[in-house]
Amino acid sequence: MPTAEITRKGALLSNFQNINSRISAARQQAGLPAREPSFIAVTKYAADEDVKDLIEAGAIKLAGENKVQDAKAKWAQGALAPLRSRVTLHFIGHLQTNKAKAAVELFDWIDCIDSLKIAAEVNRHAEAAGKTMPVMLQLKLNSSPTQSGVAPEQAGELLAQVRQLKHLAPRGYLGIAPAEGTPEQLRAAFAAAKKIFDRDFPGPGNYLSLGMSGDYELAVEAGSDLPRIGSSLFA
Repeated sequence: MPTAEITRKGALLSNFQNINSRISAARQQAGLPAREPSFIAVTKYAADEDVKDLIEAGAIKLAGENKVQDAKAKWAQGALAPLRSRVTLHFIGHLQTNKAKAAVELFDWIDCIDSLKIAAEVNRHAEAAGKTMPVMLQLKLNSSPTQSGVAPEQAGELLAQVRQLKHLAPRGYLGIAPAEGTPEQLRAAFAAAKKIFDRDFPGPGNYLSLGMSGDYELAVEAGSDLPRIGSSLFA
């Protein structure tokens, strides 16, 4: 292996270990029980070779993509297809109804259910595929008009409706914090999401996905189980 490739792989593994260390430290800072760190590696902008190296090293086990067609090109037909079985693939973008069938076929989880309409469409295609789809509901934690998600005060109602769909398995909430938010604003948004999560998903085996590369430590301190990290990992 050329020296440049060895150096790049070492840098990626160092990034991975640093993120894990910071997640563990954030849990300790918040007084949460120690456990093995976990996060979704956001691979949408990453070079295929970088993703491949981290999967083969056993680092990436959870991967996230936010565009169905781009993910299909990489994971079903492209360079990452031979490694597809080694990761749990999460859809973390805004899902349109006309992409629901392809999403159900390609992804292991759909983390962005934000309406009964899209939930019903995912359920329909999951039934046709003979599978039960793990899903998360997306909370709208900011005021951006372009940001998807269900309003926090309506989340419980939507969850009750989704739980009536036999081929969906609700497993938690995903949320995106306010862009350019201050630490105080981020903490408030994350705390609000955690309160809703604790109310609606009190049992084990459920997940709260808050935090990205710029704010994942604050999210973990607030109780996030699955931050979504891309740029910090693939820097």
